[in-house]
Amino acid sequence: MNDNRNMILAIVLSALVLIGWSALSEKFFPTPKPPVAKTAEAPTVDAAPAPAAAPAPKLQDVKTVLAAGRRVAIDTPSLKGSIDLKGARFDDLLLVKQRVTADKNSDPVRLLSPAGAADSYFAQFGWTGQGVATPDANSVWTASAPTLTPSSPVTLSWSNATGQTFQLIVSVDEGYLFTVKQRVANSGSGAVAVRSYGLISRADKSKDTSSWTNHVGPISYLDAKADYSVDWKTLDENKAGITRDSKGGWLGFTDKYWLTALVPANGAPVEASLRKSDSGAYQADYAGSNAIIASSQAVSSETRLFAGAKEKKWLDTYETAGITKLSKSIDWGWFEWFMRPIFGLLQWLFHMTGNFGVAIICLTFIVRTLMYPIADRGFRSMADMRRVQPKMKAIQERYKDDKPRLQQEMLKLYQEEKVNPASGCLPILLQIPVFYALYKVLMVSVEMRHQPFALWIHDLSAPDPLTPVNLFGLLHFTPPAFLAIGVLPILLGITMYMQFKLNPQQMDPAQQQIFGIMPWILMFVMAPFAAGLQLYWVVSNILTIAQQKWLYYRYDHKLNPPDAVKAK
Repeated sequence: MNDNRNMILAIVLSALVLIGWSALSEKFFPTPKPPVAKTAEAPTVDAAPAPAAAPAPKLQDVKTVLAAGRRVAIDTPSLKGSIDLKGARFDDLLLVKQRVTADKNSDPVRLLSPAGAADSYFAQFGWTGQGVATPDANSVWTASAPTLTPSSPVTLSWSNATGQTFQLIVSVDEGYLFTVKQRVANSGSGAVAVRSYGLISRADKSKDTSSWTNHVGPISYLDAKADYSVDWKTLDENKAGITRDSKGGWLGFTDKYWLTALVPANGAPVEASLRKSDSGAYQADYAGSNAIIASSQAVSSETRLFAGAKEKKWLDTYETAGITKLSKSIDWGWFEWFMRPIFGLLQWLFHMTGNFGVAIICLTFIVRTLMYPIADRGFRSMADMRRVQPKMKAIQERYKDDKPRLQQEMLKLYQEEKVNPASGCLPILLQIPVFYALYKVLMVSVEMRHQPFALWIHDLSAPDPLTPVNLFGLLHFTPPAFLAIGVLPILLGITMYMQFKLNPQQMDPAQQQIFGIMPWILMFVMAPFAAGLQLYWVVSNILTIAQQKWLYYRYDHKLNPPDAVKAK
């Protein structure tokens, strides 16, 4: 193995790990058009949720639906919305710190929407019972206060005709976590049996695309294991759904950046399910243990609901507060142990610089500095290989028709010259986890979403919008994705070509051709990716070029000192 093969190996492995499958999946399996919205409803589930109201015959505007009912307002630094007193549904939630587009005047992201509106998506808590009337989707609750804030919890109450009072004591923090205490007081003449439940129902699949690098769809952490294997297709094909018994854990639905998750009390045995209802709505639910409530007695249970952005700061905070592995809602992938410190460093750099693009550039400098000893070792090995290259070429010419003898003579040469042809591979292989970890961090980080950099880069989470295909916006048309090659991908191709040109001329013409076309292939492949990732790669290429020039100079002088050249 020589330095040429090392470089080819690096290109192939990096392309396969970082971008190969994602690029192919986007090309051959593009994001489908959103399906026609349906009204979400809670199907009848044994010993769990009661049926919801029948779906509305015609979808209405969200504002129209919200104006039709009595509601408790939700007002926190991170969330705005309301709870519908009919059915006690959490069905109106806006993420006030997240915008639909990069425009500062854009509307906030709507996470939850009421039944009867497009993209219906809601959470609901309640009870099933035996021989007792329990509140259902049509029950109208009474609120203790008009507004739910971090400093003022709200109690929702409903009573039946036989003396049982059901309460939902709801509190919320300054982030994305609701705490719901479900309480039943029995003032009737006899004992009653009830079972608490919670559910999340969404009418449609996520508009985000699920891929092997980032799971989107049903998600759970049950029995001490995160499950990314259940997707929309699983629920479409499995009419009975997926049911598991667990103690604690959580389950719900994840988009690329958003999450809704039911979190039963830690250690409490629950029956958790992911399913698809006959109406087409997808549902995550749990049912607690049966409880017998004697006359003049009361029972209660506590559940938490996460509904918001997958910001690592809040996920880590809630894990510290007792929600097991909530950060697993981010699909960290194979190198989670490595991605977390890189993510933490990137966040710290962002807070220090105030610009996410500058933070990416600083991170690139840090990574290249830390990788310098590995690069130095690789170039030392390449220098040794260049030193014996004339002898290798002579052996190849002499024994080109005798492959076994050629291998023997090459091995003998390596031993005599104390050269290890494989020593250059390890440094390259060690860099692959770094590249993959950075790729994942930049692709799944909600913290980078809609973050500007400079000039025309207003959103580092989106592809570079400036492309010469439409004369940089002068022609009023949007080119197809595979042609929308922005400035950053073009710079990526140019810098990679310059980097390859610094390498020695290949003895094999086929290898030389591969080196010649690879930068331009990657330019097209990288065009649809986030500008933040493109920025990292361009800066990394520039630093690599500077590093290559220095190391070539250093080792060329070491192998061929100026005094020795003059003596010749």
